[in-house]
Amino acid sequence: MKNEGLIQYKLMILYMLDRVDFPLTGSQISQFLLDKYTNYFNLQIALNELVESDFIKPTSARNHSLYEITEQGKEAVELFEFQISDTIKMDILNYLKEQKIELRNESAISADYYPSNNEYIAQCSIKEKNQTLLEIKLTVPTQEQAVHICDSWRDKSEEIYQYLITEVWQEPS
Repeated sequence: MKNEGLIQYKLMILYMLDRVDFPLTGSQISQFLLDKYTNYFNLQIALNELVESDFIKPTSARNHSLYEITEQGKEAVELFEFQISDTIKMDILNYLKEQKIELRNESAISADYYPSNNEYIAQCSIKEKNQTLLEIKLTVPTQEQAVHICDSWRDKSEEIYQYLITEVWQEPS
């Protein structure tokens, strides 16, 4: 792959991450770039080199990676944004605008589990921007139960959050 293409993909990823106030999953970044601009292997090279250069910070959740831009990445995109064509910038901004609610929800609701003393802990959370709104840790006896809780969290999290706000937490009389 030509170096110019790799630089372009890196700048596009940085530009995307700089335009949102929440992390994006690898699949969200891929969905945009693989649709029009590159292939899977070039995308993975670009992501890995951005991580190695400390321009983006990955975190891992059960079945996907989340990426956030670092301060160093923000500086880089600010310096080199001019190398991204206006057409590509508009494509990115339109994608983010069209998908914003779905993108935010996907990265805001997370669930993962891990073993602990012959049991499993399912850790489920709801975040808004970089603030945790709700985090629940449940200890269960089997991995199967932990997986089920994590798989169900996305569908049930809003209902659980609303219940806690309206029924459990009430203003003192």
